[in-house]
Amino acid sequence: MGNHQLRVNGKRLQNTLEEMAKIGATPNGGVQRLALSDEDKQARDLFVKWLKQLDLEVSIDELGNIFGKRDGINNDLAPVMSGSHIDSQPKGGRFDGILGVMGPLEAIRTLNENNIKTNRPITIVAWTNEEGTRFAPAMMCSGVWANALDINWIYDRTDINGLRFEDELIRIGYKGKIPAKKSPIHAYYEYHIEQGPLLEKQGITIGAPKGIVCLHWYDIYLEGEANQVGPTPMEGRHDALCAAAEMILKVNELPERMKASIFGCKIWL
Repeated sequence: MGNHQLRVNGKRLQNTLEEMAKIGATPNGGVQRLALSDEDKQARDLFVKWLKQLDLEVSIDELGNIFGKRDGINNDLAPVMSGSHIDSQPKGGRFDGILGVMGPLEAIRTLNENNIKTNRPITIVAWTNEEGTRFAPAMMCSGVWANALDINWIYDRTDINGLRFEDELIRIGYKGKIPAKKSPIHAYYEYHIEQGPLLEKQGITIGAPKGIVCLHWYDIYLEGEANQVGPTPMEGRHDALCAAAEMILKVNELPERMKASIFGCKIWL
């Protein structure tokens, strides 16, 4: 339906990313834009403004997921969807997540200015609280949309200060009315930065991942025995810290021993 030589405006995409990066900017060049914070609201407002400038049909569901739909030639066909998230990790990177939202935004800008109609509709989505930093777990609202999580359980999630997810969603004005329910889509694409060194090492510009990291969280409690460290012989000591140190080192050895494609293990004490 268009020119195969058509390319997006890279400079405009960069400018869009830099404009977003001003919201919640940190001194080291990153961003802190936690889900449902004032910074998140400001970034959402800007995103919705840009969607409306493109004459997209904007809708916000009951979990604050934002959708921008561009009509196709045949609107009865399921749309192609692309997106990611606006919220960040604490002191996160300026491209993480947001690139996956600004990328399809730039693609639609390019389609519009070249008067190109696609056969199917195109939908941009910004999922709420994908990072799961302020409200655990991650991918909460896309999870509800995909019928994997219960919405009432999500509404009752609290942050470290005891603030409820639903209350904060209402506070920033992004609790929409449409159901957070999966709708038919033809395909879904998420444009993302590489978070490891593999493509850069190999000099490859872009790659398609075959999977995504799955995290499992465990609380492990080690009990030692209180004793006077100085005069107690080594054979009489039961040091919990030493046991923990040995466990951590063993975990670090596991990827090599398992000969698996594991890129790293993290342990928080």
